[in-house]
Amino acid sequence: MNFSTQSLIKNNSLPNGVVRLWADSQRKISVLVKKVKEESAVVYWTAIAVSVIGLVCVFGIFIDNRTLMGVNVWVKPLKFSISITIYLISAGYLITKYPYSKKKKALINHITAWSLLFEFLIIVYQASRGVQSHYNTATALDGILFMLMGVFVGINVFIMFLFIVDTARLKLKTTKAIQWAIFLGWVIVVFGSWVGGQMISQMAHNVATADGGAGLPLVNWSTEGGDLRIAHFFALHSIQIIPLFALWVSKKRKLSERNQILLISIFGLLFALGIGFVFYQAKQGIPLIVL
Repeated sequence: MNFSTQSLIKNNSLPNGVVRLWADSQRKISVLVKKVKEESAVVYWTAIAVSVIGLVCVFGIFIDNRTLMGVNVWVKPLKFSISITIYLISAGYLITKYPYSKKKKALINHITAWSLLFEFLIIVYQASRGVQSHYNTATALDGILFMLMGVFVGINVFIMFLFIVDTARLKLKTTKAIQWAIFLGWVIVVFGSWVGGQMISQMAHNVATADGGAGLPLVNWSTEGGDLRIAHFFALHSIQIIPLFALWVSKKRKLSERNQILLISIFGLLFALGIGFVFYQAKQGIPLIVL
């Protein structure tokens, strides 16, 4: 237990149960990140670089008044910084559970890290110019950069398919229940990538209204029409959400492995149906929330 946790308990700032849960979470995250650093170093340092650039974007929001489609130009790279960092740490940890050779792990880690880094740097570069990174073919340079982003995304989708196949055919270094959760997570992630393809096909993320305009704080999901980014977002983060649910279920000692898998399946199905619903809603031009 660290000093800050001890202080919270001593000062009765929070209930002991909440504080201990927070301390336990901190410890587990620390162990996870340490494992990524030790076994997936290139992924770890790429995540650090992306997060540091994300912090620079925070400063950019306060010192740069330029806007693009109604929001500060640095908001988009900041959002991608957070999302990519979470994905890199997750993928870097999950790959340690696969019975791959060191050479294969290193290859997958390098492909994942470098492709996501280059995609992110393009987003940052376009933000610094005050122009769109996605769906932008206004000039030859913009078109080339947008195409390259698609290539880097495609490379990562290929890796995701590899994980799906190997999660189905190999025995991972974890329980059957958590392995099943990881499999479901990867499948839904690929659906999220397909939703991204839908946005590219229409060269916009909004439906029934132009991109930009009124939206929810930070994420800027449209409150005027459909927004495909919502389904895209939740699907891409299923690789964290479903395994975390499985980890929570696994702590219930009275549950057999069979019942754990059943609960994870039900949760995964409901989560997938929720994503499917917000996707259908967006395609009908209906906003998730009307303000």
